Amino acid sequence: MLITAGRLLTDTAGCVEDGAVLFRGGTIIAAGRRADVEPQAQPGEARLSFPHSTVLPGLIDAHVHLIFDGGTDPVARLQGQDDEALLREMKRRAEQLLSTGVTTARDLGDRGGLALQLAGAISQGSAVGPRLICAGQPVTTKGGHCWFLGGEVDGEREIRDLIQRNIAAGAKVIKVMATGGGLTKGGPASWASQFTPEELAIVVQEAHQAGLPVAAHAHGADGIAAAVAAGVDTIEHCTWITRDGFEVREEVLAQIVDKGIFVCPTVSPQWPLLPKIFGPERAEALVAMARRVAESGVRLIAGTDAGVGRAGFDGLVSSLGFHRHLGLPNNRIIEMATAQAASALGLGDVTGKIAPGYSADLLVVDGDPLADLDALRAVNTVFAAGRQYQPSRP
Repeated sequence: MLITAGRLLTDTAGCVEDGAVLFRGGTIIAAGRRADVEPQAQPGEARLSFPHSTVLPGLIDAHVHLIFDGGTDPVARLQGQDDEALLREMKRRAEQLLSTGVTTARDLGDRGGLALQLAGAISQGSAVGPRLICAGQPVTTKGGHCWFLGGEVDGEREIRDLIQRNIAAGAKVIKVMATGGGLTKGGPASWASQFTPEELAIVVQEAHQAGLPVAAHAHGADGIAAAVAAGVDTIEHCTWITRDGFEVREEVLAQIVDKGIFVCPTVSPQWPLLPKIFGPERAEALVAMARRVAESGVRLIAGTDAGVGRAGFDGLVSSLGFHRHLGLPNNRIIEMATAQAASALGLGDVTGKIAPGYSADLLVVDGDPLADLDALRAVNTVFAAGRQYQPSRP
């Protein structure tokens, strides 16, 4: 198929005016100026023209939970559903992600392998949704954060066994709950560490031996430091919480930069409500912390925590607005949700860019997102691995 457009955003350096993308069998053959690409199309090859639109790489949400509904009490909703009903809802949520231009998503918490099952169905074309990179059951302590997902462990042998079970089920990333979290009622506080540094090192060793990255849920400053020391690949949330507030540890932040660890801040689409939820002073401290991390040179990636309380599956662009609030330029923000996120997920040579040999994961929007980030909301059409998805118009 040949797609021509008024603008082509092959990377975040700038747009190619009057651009074109040629792909076959889900793989990009050529991309660039229409005058250069169009002659490479075969006679009779399907063509689509978007003269007033921008074509850019499909977006990546690096932190979602398809088993949760994004309501006011997602855990209670989850616990009240059987697997069959839950899988039906997960399929709808996956399609909602795709409808907003998300062509790849990383699912970081599953029950009973349902997200892995859905990932297979999408890959085979029997379900509609983005490419899914799934963790399976998160590694947590007895009664720890998200214990109800079935990943409770105690000691080295159980840690290694759970990781191997996830790998056997098809997991492409290992998730470890380095600290507590607010989603688990009665569980450890968000700032409290759940594993010793030695136990986190075992998680990393077991996963890396199998060639899989480790994503560490880490709110607390101590947990972040331990995760960095253990050599995890991504830190989720990274809010530097202590018992008394926030504490960005500069020496640990420098290690994150030096080691090339990615940070996924998992900004809720509801972030403008922070002053109302936490109070003006605490919200201001949180924003200052996030700005310091962004300015440090850390490799940030986009993620919404979709599925947890009031975080829907259509909120990635709203979430990206937080980084604009911090003062980041639009090109860097888009990179967080495309090429940078692809690298963090181990897909840097597969997706996140529009270039020959890459998957035909394409988003067509009306407007220029480099000039106005909200143009990402004006989804015209989406291609996931070359398969076109046409969102319904309101």
